This record gives sequence, structure tokens and C-alpha cells, in this order.
Amino acid sequence: MGLTIGVDIGGTKIAAGVVDEEGSILATCKVPTPSTPEGVIDAIADAVRTVSADHDVEAVGIGAAGYVDDKRATVLFAPNINWRHEALKDKVEQRVGLPVVVENDANAAAWGEYRFGAGQGHDDVICITLGTGLGGGIIIGNKLRRGRFGVAAEFGHIRTVPDGLLCGCGSQGCWEQYASGRALVRYAKQRAQATPGNAEILLGLGDGTPEGIEGKHISEAARQGDPVAIDSFRELARWVGAGLADLASLFDPSAFIVGGGLSDEGDLVLDPIRKSFRRWLVGGQWRPHAQVLAAQLGGKAGLVGAADLARQG
Repeated sequence: MGLTIGVDIGGTKIAAGVVDEEGSILATCKVPTPSTPEGVIDAIADAVRTVSADHDVEAVGIGAAGYVDDKRATVLFAPNINWRHEALKDKVEQRVGLPVVVENDANAAAWGEYRFGAGQGHDDVICITLGTGLGGGIIIGNKLRRGRFGVAAEFGHIRTVPDGLLCGCGSQGCWEQYASGRALVRYAKQRAQATPGNAEILLGLGDGTPEGIEGKHISEAARQGDPVAIDSFRELARWVGAGLADLASLFDPSAFIVGGGLSDEGDLVLDPIRKSFRRWLVGGQWRPHAQVLAAQLGGKAGLVGAADLARQG
């Protein structure tokens, strides 16, 4: 199969792109994400028609945040769009006249990294996305592993701390409550409140109060040597690395790929993650260690991965 279209549904915008067999994006367009579920479907169709106007495309892949069924056709649950058992594949196909594949957005991003990014050369890869929450994808034996019902790799909702912090999913102690952008901000606010003298740079980048700290302030303050900001990244990395060690016990991959917005911080976050991973890996002194790699495709991973999954059929 030749050219396909990838669609990445975000909270504020929908991106669509024509992608070739080498993972190169030939044309793109972005439209605002509508506020209604049916409006989102119409916007997807409009974006597909726009981006395919000057290209002969054969299929469409859609990355959607939420649970996608085993047939890669129905979004069982999408909290941000309020889709419940939404027949997305059929509805978009009716509008655009092309075959459609629907995939969880983190799975699509993982596949994109495996095929065209940091995962090239690896047969067994576990991807995690560190953003506001924590998502993931599993590639074992060169295949995307989705589970019997299509909803595997929801790593962020592994219960890490019994009776821990309340998660948006309704459970308590989920991994993403301790290893995510939201968690990083919480760590920084708590530490700045407790020791403001060690957070002068961090507080100065905001409004001077712990409540005014944002993620971008923590990154900048850490680069400037702020002790609280650096310690907050270390706390985040401790939780991420420990979780990767648990995943290594389950899947034994050759590489972990860390993507999402926080991966943009590079070694500021990756080096302490690697250190924590080695610390918590069971039998680590006697067994081979998986590599912990930074994602390479950035924000286009989901679009490229969805397009390639559509090509796979």
C-alpha cells in the first residue's frame, strides 16, 4: 500500500497528515477540536478531505485517546470527548470513502517510534508517554500487542500505591499520579512550600507563590540550577524508573522508549530515570539491562504511527 493518512485527535486540535512508506509526512493540516462528539467526527472527515486533495491516498488511521475495541473500529470509552461505544471507523468511512483503522493514540505513537524513530533495530520495545498523564504501548516480536479486548498497555493506571492518591479514573494510587507532568508540578509546589529558600529561581519564574508554579517554570528553573526544581525532577524520575523496572519483569524488552512532553527535557529527566531503573531492576547486577531511550518523533509520532497502522491493515 502506498500513501495513507494519519489523524491525531488532541484536546484542542485535530492534526491530519499524508504519510509515505518511509514515515515522511508529505502534507498536513490542523483544525480545532469541536466540543461535541459528532462535531469531532465531522472535523476528522474535513481534515482528511483537505489533506488528501492533492494526493492519491488509500486508507486512514486515527489515533484516539481512550479504549479502542479489538477490531480497531469502536472507541469504547474516551473521557475527553465523551465517546461511549462510538462507531468511529464506520462513521468516518461513510464520510470519506476510504478504509479506516482506529487505534489508541499511545499505541499509535509507540508504533510510530518503533517503525521510524528510536525503536528502529529493536524487536521488543515498551513505550511510555510522559505528559499530563502516562500512556504506553507494547511491541513484542515486532507486533503491536493490544490484548484480547484491545485495551492493553494502560500503564498509567497500574495501581502502584495501595490506597494512594485519587486518580481521575476513579481508582487510587495509579502510577500516573506519581509519574507524569501533573505529578511533577505537585512535587515542585510541595517542595517550594516547605523550603522556599531553595526555590528562589523557581518561584521567581512564576508569581512568587508555590500555587503559581507551572511545568514550564520547573524545567527552566532546573536548567538554571534551582535545587527544588532539580529535586522535583529526581522524584519524578524515581517513580518512572521504578515502574520501568516492574515492566521489565513483565515484558523483558530490549528498549524502553520515553516519549511525551516531558521527554523533551532530555538528560535532565532521562539520566535520573535510567539511574532509578538500574536501582530497582530485580537481579539487575546479573541480568542484561534494557536501554532507556528518548523518543525521536516528538509530537508527530501518533500521526505517523496511525498512518502506518492503516497501511498494515
